[in-house]
Amino acid sequence: MITTSPIANDELEKLKYPVGKFILTNEFSSDLLQQFILGIETFPVKIKAETSYLSKEQLDTPYRDGGWTVRQVVHHCADSHMNGFIRMKLALTENTPTIKPYVEALWAGFEDTKKLAVKPSFQILEGLHVRWVALLKSLNENDLQKTYFHPEHKKEFTIYQSIQNYAWHCNHHLGHITSLKKRMGW
Repeated sequence: MITTSPIANDELEKLKYPVGKFILTNEFSSDLLQQFILGIETFPVKIKAETSYLSKEQLDTPYRDGGWTVRQVVHHCADSHMNGFIRMKLALTENTPTIKPYVEALWAGFEDTKKLAVKPSFQILEGLHVRWVALLKSLNENDLQKTYFHPEHKKEFTIYQSIQNYAWHCNHHLGHITSLKKRMGW
């Protein structure tokens, strides 16, 4: 594993949130919706382009001290986006279902996430995002207002809010990888 150079505390927030923290907008427009969906649609190609040529040592480098490795970030995205797709399908087919949260850090600690090549997660992301985007593009305004209940946050989220969050999530983790690559000169 490659070690990263020490980071000052004031820079830690930038490393944790390279594209900024998620900010929910209640504004709705079809243009905004299309931007969010495009972010989800293009994510598999972008993350693959950023990571597919990295060496094993580079993949096993954390994006910040105490953070996940690039490999774990890629696998986390597959895990997270599978959950996101299922949450949206539940919201579309049930009346405000309570979704099942999961402990992301524990999932990232399993051997499949820490050791497995990233190719299987590329395959998951590529297939999943094709289906996810097809679903998202088919939704009408009533569908976008359907909700699920998140017990950790103790609140309901609309599908429209969830789309925004996952579009941000894509950029958030791409930012982890691109900022690491820039710092390391890869």
